[in-house]
Amino acid sequence: MKFSSTRFGALEVSDSSILTFPSGILGFPDWTRYVILDHGTDAPFKWLHCIEESSLAFVVLDPALFHANYRVEIPDEVLAEVKGTAADGLTLAVILTIPSEDPGRITANLRGPLLMNPSTRLCKQMVLSDDYPTRYPIFAMPAASQPSQTESRSEAIPA
Repeated sequence: MKFSSTRFGALEVSDSSILTFPSGILGFPDWTRYVILDHGTDAPFKWLHCIEESSLAFVVLDPALFHANYRVEIPDEVLAEVKGTAADGLTLAVILTIPSEDPGRITANLRGPLLMNPSTRLCKQMVLSDDYPTRYPIFAMPAASQPSQTESRSEAIPA
């Protein structure tokens, strides 16, 4: 499938790489079809790019790469929406905010992780409790200023 991107120009992706968010992403409920694109460097960052809207793209990252204690329990209704089970190898990504004035202060939205089912290509942005910050710094901060988390590791766990 061919689509246009304001960032990358004309692109072609296989139909099998298209991810569907039936409920959309928060703030963008009308756009449901996306692909993951490499950032073009050795960095672990990826682009979640909408194939329906050429200017809509998010920088995403696997939260296990910067937050070893991040753990998300997946409610049954969310599993149903992505047609998932524990055997599907469900994955998580989080949307990053990169301030233009100081790119070193990248933050991750831990409250709104993206759950992806590689078997069905169905995805869902979840909304977690206030215990998870929307702007968690992904680079090291002094220990006194880091938010505390008490879970055991970064993973998607069916409830």
